Amino acid sequence: MTVQDSTFATLADELKAHTGRFTDKQFDWNAFPSNAGFDELARAQMRYIGAGGSPKVGDTSTLKPDNFTVSLIYKETGKYAACHSHEIEESFLIINGALIVGWERDGEVVEVNLGPKDMILNAREIGHGFRVDGPEPVLMSISVDVGKPLPPVYHYHPKEHPTELARTFGAQPGKTLKFDPKGEHHLQQLMSKYVVRHSELETHWEDAGFTRKIYCGPGGVETDTCRKEMLGIPSRVGVKAFSRDVEDAFLVLDGALTVGWEENGETVEVELGPRDLVKTPAGRKHWFKNNGAEAATVWYIVGSAEPESVTFEAA
Repeated sequence: MTVQDSTFATLADELKAHTGRFTDKQFDWNAFPSNAGFDELARAQMRYIGAGGSPKVGDTSTLKPDNFTVSLIYKETGKYAACHSHEIEESFLIINGALIVGWERDGEVVEVNLGPKDMILNAREIGHGFRVDGPEPVLMSISVDVGKPLPPVYHYHPKEHPTELARTFGAQPGKTLKFDPKGEHHLQQLMSKYVVRHSELETHWEDAGFTRKIYCGPGGVETDTCRKEMLGIPSRVGVKAFSRDVEDAFLVLDGALTVGWEENGETVEVELGPRDLVKTPAGRKHWFKNNGAEAATVWYIVGSAEPESVTFEAA
C-alpha cells in the first residue's frame, strides 16, 4: 500500500517536500534555551527531521518526524554540553573532528574519545555530556529515537553547579575513567555495549554491489527503536525499487546519491550531495543509485529495529 498525500500536486512535489538540502538550511545558534547566557555551552543545530532535543518543534523547514529525528550539531573547540539524560536512546555519529563523550553515575564518569564515523548510542536515563578538547570543531549527526522526545533532564548544568564540575560531566576529582571495553568498572562495561568504532565494524557486501556497516540493530548495538547503518555505494551501483512498513532516511556524507520514488508507474528522482537528506514515508516504493564518479558514503536510518526484510536487487 503506497502513501497518498492530497496536499501535493505531483509525486515530484512530494519528493521535493521530503528532501532536506544542506544549502537551503542554516545553523541555529539559539536552538537550546538552556544554553543561553553560558558561552561555554554554545552549539549550533541544523534540523532535518523533527527538533531532536530542541524545543523548536514548529520549524516549518524541518521534515515531520515519525520514529526518529535527525539533525546536525556543530560544536567549537573548548565548548561542552552539560550532563543530561533522555527517556529514549540518542545517537551521536561523528562526521568531522574528535568528540569526548562522558557517561556519569554517582559522581563517577567514563569518557570516550570518538573520531570520524564513530558512533555512540546514549542509553536511556544515563547521564551524558560531550566536550570538544581538540584543535578543530566537531560536526556530528544526532538522532533521537522517537518522533517527539521529552525535554532533557539536566544533571550537572553550570547554572546550578560549578563550571569545573559541569565541564567534567559531574565527575568528582579523581573520579574520571578512560573508556576501556575490557575494564572492570560498571560504567566501562555498560558503555562498551554502546560505542561503535567504524574501523572495527564488519563490512557486509550485498549481492546488489554495495556495502553495509551495521551500527544499531541486529548485528550492531542492541536496540528496540531504530536501525542505523553506513552504506558504501560504488560508482554506477544502484538497486531496484523496494518499500518498507516504516519510514527511512538517507543522509549523504560523501559523494552523491540519487534517490527515486515510484507510484502507479510514475517515477521521479532527486540527486543528493554531501549533507543532503531524503526521508521516505512508510509504504512508498523507492530506490537509490550512485551516478557519480566516486563512491558515496551514506548514513541510513530505518524507523524500526527489526531485522532487515528487504532483499536488495541490483538495478
